[in-house]
Amino acid sequence: MSDAHSKTASSHADRQNAFVDSKLLSVCLGGSAIIVVSGLVQLSFGAYSMSVGQAWRALFDPAVVTDYRWLLNFFFGEDVLHALTGYRTEDLPELSTATHIVWNIRLPRVLAAVVVGMNLAISGAIFQAVTRNELASPFILGVSSGAGLMILLVLTAFSGLTAFLPLIAAAGGALAFLVVYAIAWNNGTSPVRLVLAGVIVGTVFGSVQTAMFVFTDDIAVVQQAISWLNGSLTGVSWEHVRIALPWSAVTVGLAYLSSRQLDVLLLGEETASSLGMSVERIRFALSGVAVLAAAVSIAVAGIVSFVGLIVPHVVRNVVGSDHKQLMIGCLFVGPALMISADVGARLALNPVQLPVGIVTGLIGGPYFLYLMRKKQQLGEL
Repeated sequence: MSDAHSKTASSHADRQNAFVDSKLLSVCLGGSAIIVVSGLVQLSFGAYSMSVGQAWRALFDPAVVTDYRWLLNFFFGEDVLHALTGYRTEDLPELSTATHIVWNIRLPRVLAAVVVGMNLAISGAIFQAVTRNELASPFILGVSSGAGLMILLVLTAFSGLTAFLPLIAAAGGALAFLVVYAIAWNNGTSPVRLVLAGVIVGTVFGSVQTAMFVFTDDIAVVQQAISWLNGSLTGVSWEHVRIALPWSAVTVGLAYLSSRQLDVLLLGEETASSLGMSVERIRFALSGVAVLAAAVSIAVAGIVSFVGLIVPHVVRNVVGSDHKQLMIGCLFVGPALMISADVGARLALNPVQLPVGIVTGLIGGPYFLYLMRKKQQLGEL
């Protein structure tokens, strides 16, 4: 037994020391291929259809990629463009119709899908480690219920704040998490209490949301709220991408740097404490990173279900439970799932566009059932 244990430990150490192994490389290449193919489909088809070749040429149109002014305008905004160069958007050279559609309308949606998928996957991986529960997702600790309640509150009672809806939704998710943590606190927390507190907060907030729907007479408000609550990338612009990219860089960096702490937490509280870890502080800090990642996705796309549950499982089944490799894999598989789901949401019933959360739910539901069938006892989950 000791020889087998030492071989297992040695193998695990070799995996940790290897930055990229063949399995992780296959995950990254497969995810990249799906991202590229789905992205090109997203850029090509719609009300104004073009061939894949035309979309590719529009994406790399020299009028944009060799003109720093257009790049400044897209990635940093017109105010930065004007401050650095003195130009306004109307002063720049006119773009062809295909280039205008690709760069101004469709590319932001593709990039937003990448950002949302990445953040949801990372958030799910962190929550599954913090709670030691493989059924955990970014919204298990009340994030989605808090965000959804704030969305409905703004749309029904404070319509003047609609312009700030993404930030308010993210703040609502963060506030709900703090409420969950306060309920779960009893001279410390535990994974079980956190999950139960999340269920309590989610149930109460969900009931309030239902009541607000009942007393809302404006159909347009209800439709807008449904779009937010089911997750949608319709109407996403460069402004959303500019808001999300800096915070995404922060969450990705923090998640990767926290990989060792996540590995230790999986060993259990007693083992983690014996290794010198301040379990409560680390758990709260890591949960904060997960909430921030979820908030970034909510601010861009609303509440998208199942991505944070599915992706960490898919990656973990291939590369194992080492969180450095898990986080890297999530950066590719999360966007791949999100972009492919958004392609289905946009084109399945064209010209009617479905909320992307409906498609991820249709994918995630059967996978959830498969996961439950695979694990014979719920205790294993």
